[in-house]
Amino acid sequence: MRRFSPAPNANRDSRFLSSAGQCARGVRHAGPSLWPRSVSPMSELSEFEEMYLKRLFEAHVDKPSAIVKTTQLAEMMNVSAASTTEMIQRLAGRDLVTHVPYKGCRLTPEGFQQAATIKRREGLIEILLTEVIGFEGDVLEAACKIEHAIDEELELALDRMLGYPERTPSGERIPVIERHLEPMRSGLLLPLSALPVGSTATIELMVMRPTDVRTMEMIGIGVGTKVSSTDEGICSDGSLIELSKTISLRILARTDEVI
Repeated sequence: MRRFSPAPNANRDSRFLSSAGQCARGVRHAGPSLWPRSVSPMSELSEFEEMYLKRLFEAHVDKPSAIVKTTQLAEMMNVSAASTTEMIQRLAGRDLVTHVPYKGCRLTPEGFQQAATIKRREGLIEILLTEVIGFEGDVLEAACKIEHAIDEELELALDRMLGYPERTPSGERIPVIERHLEPMRSGLLLPLSALPVGSTATIELMVMRPTDVRTMEMIGIGVGTKVSSTDEGICSDGSLIELSKTISLRILARTDEVI
């Protein structure tokens, strides 16, 4: 059995951001976005409106019918209660929240679905940045900003490529509400960790440092290598290759057979 694991990344930030914090302030003060705007129905929402929906989702994900107090939501968003009340009324006018005067609000079924989608896209971006790209900056801040530019088509592609993950790097569960699971087929570019058992593929891309690429090549894994996914793991030339989860996500292979 051949084994390979990268050196641990001591700078990785896997903390979960529980308040609006930097991201909310970034939405208000950032300059023109370098990312294309979403073409999905959610593109009609402003980034700040999406932030409110996301915080509401976090506040009562376990109790969707619970009323979130206006003061509580204002603290989560780091804004005044008056501004929060104004936003609640705006979202209520779009049937995304139910406004309970002098108490607070709760998400409507439509609002809950949209908020779940926002959270899922943000979680997928966190995984992409942390475990595939190896980004060492503020992952949560970057994911929060990039999420606003993700449309449904790109979300589906990311979700499929990452193998429909259940949790973010920080351990937060990825919402499954309105999640679309596509059937696997030939010609897909997937990380080794997402190859279905019984499939074969050809490695096309290795997202890692040159030194790691050379190490992988020394054990027979490189661009052009044929691999197969078995119950025991990934095999090449009949040998089982034991790879860490991080490395498995950074080696992308295109499926050869119809699955």
